Amino acid sequence: MTLDDKRLQPLLELSKELDIVSGMVLKSDDFRYFNAAVYMSGGEISHVHRKVYLPTYGMFDEQRYFAAGDRVRAFDAAGLRTGILVCEDMWHLSTPYLLFVQGISLLVCISASPGRGVLANPSADLAPGSVGSWRDLLRTVAEYTTTYVAYCNRLGYEDGVNFWGGSCVFGPDGQPVREAGLESAELLLADIDLREVERQRLATPLLRDEKVEFTLRELERIWNERTDGPY
Repeated sequence: MTLDDKRLQPLLELSKELDIVSGMVLKSDDFRYFNAAVYMSGGEISHVHRKVYLPTYGMFDEQRYFAAGDRVRAFDAAGLRTGILVCEDMWHLSTPYLLFVQGISLLVCISASPGRGVLANPSADLAPGSVGSWRDLLRTVAEYTTTYVAYCNRLGYEDGVNFWGGSCVFGPDGQPVREAGLESAELLLADIDLREVERQRLATPLLRDEKVEFTLRELERIWNERTDGPY
């Protein structure tokens, strides 16, 4: 659908009372289709993120159907510098890093993560191995960006595939703030405290000390060395 599709109107009306992040298939003017997330507030769409990394491995085949986004932008939402990623985007260090250096305090990731693999520890709670992998990733990103990370995952079954739920919020210290159970629908509420972001960035000034120019220079060198050969 396009951003002016009438089917979005009920959500836009609701966003006058509660800000909403929603996934959608977004059609461009040149008839490309993007796996996208939109942020709605005050009855309007205030931000759109088009998924950058499209998985095409294992059970995934997104590049067959979707075009890839080409930008990652922070925006202001409810008094917070915010960024949005979609599922596979989170697994590439470049995307949370780009939001980190734009000074976000909240990173929202929406996901349709299926249950895959098994846990190595047989004494652990019965859960797909992907659950532990996601939790480790979210905790790590929250801690190294000193940012709140809010993760919302799909729940239920489709064509025999299990989506495990488990939505959660991690604080800027990497510790869980709230975690939903697996395989159960529930409303998860968590407080976002900018004072906690400030405390963590004073104690661990990773954003202050980040050398963006150094990173740009080294990436340019690596890219030039990679593309300067006979092939």
